Amino acid sequence: MSFIFVNKSKKLLKVVFKRSKYILWVEDYLFYPTSFFQTFLSYLLLPLSLIYCGVVLWKRYKGEKEQKSFGIPIISIGNLTVGGNGKTPFSIALAKEYTDIGIILRGYGRKSKGLILVSQRGQVLCDVMASGDEAMLYAKSLPHATVIVSEDRIEAIRFAKKNGVKLIFLDDGFSKSSIAKIDILMRPNPEPKNMFCLPSGPYREPHFLYKRADLVIVEDEDFTRHVEVFNPTSRMLLVTAISKPSRLDAYLPNNIIGKVTFEDHYMYTEEELINLLETHRASSILTTQKDAVKMSHFCVPLSLLNLEIEISEHTRANINTLLAHIS
Repeated sequence: MSFIFVNKSKKLLKVVFKRSKYILWVEDYLFYPTSFFQTFLSYLLLPLSLIYCGVVLWKRYKGEKEQKSFGIPIISIGNLTVGGNGKTPFSIALAKEYTDIGIILRGYGRKSKGLILVSQRGQVLCDVMASGDEAMLYAKSLPHATVIVSEDRIEAIRFAKKNGVKLIFLDDGFSKSSIAKIDILMRPNPEPKNMFCLPSGPYREPHFLYKRADLVIVEDEDFTRHVEVFNPTSRMLLVTAISKPSRLDAYLPNNIIGKVTFEDHYMYTEEELINLLETHRASSILTTQKDAVKMSHFCVPLSLLNLEIEISEHTRANINTLLAHIS
């Protein structure tokens, strides 16, 4: 019986390691192509990128012509590139300064559909499988917020307003041009070497659309990160399912014995994590706050990369000025 279990574990780990290598290769290809093949592939796919950009720009133009106001201030925090630039921790840090707030997001990676009320003024009403990892992180980090996931952002805005929300934070809502809102875009620092749109590069919308944002913010200019390891152990294995996992490298302690990456929003199983611990002979799994909400109910030793965002005074002032103009 144990022989069967070992074989099953080995097969599972082979899949995990292949997936991890693939994810890192795709990240390099999109953001920082280095090999001849990656560069060649990027140019080969340019006709598809042009078609993609045309569709994106047409949707934006159509949405702007039909733009609606909902009688409530809405702040959208997003980015033009695929993957994160810290928008979730930035949104959490900013949202802590206001009351009667609602957080609305699509809920990528969740196993549910439709509108789900994740938390209401701090009371968590569903599990992470129904909410998705980012929504659950918002719910646990903002005890006075109402967190809603929905594919239909307009439906969610109306629902939030009916539930007494006075200020809405729209997660990754820049592309929702039909919604009247304050658009804050997070610009990566450093910027990608590859400036093309998908599938030739990392941009979901053309680079020149930074000019359409109400405010563009950059790390180390408008905000800074502070990272601390909670519950450190002697042999930690980094396991994460975030976009651009290499951005964690600058914050990792010296006693990391390995790194395993999954696709963004991946839902772990306890068996996977236990197998990874045993294979690497690790004393704990080091992970991010976003990942931890999907691991906390497992019987697995966890260490946490705790990230705090400090927003500069001039950025706070700029956002408050934008809010004052629409109030």
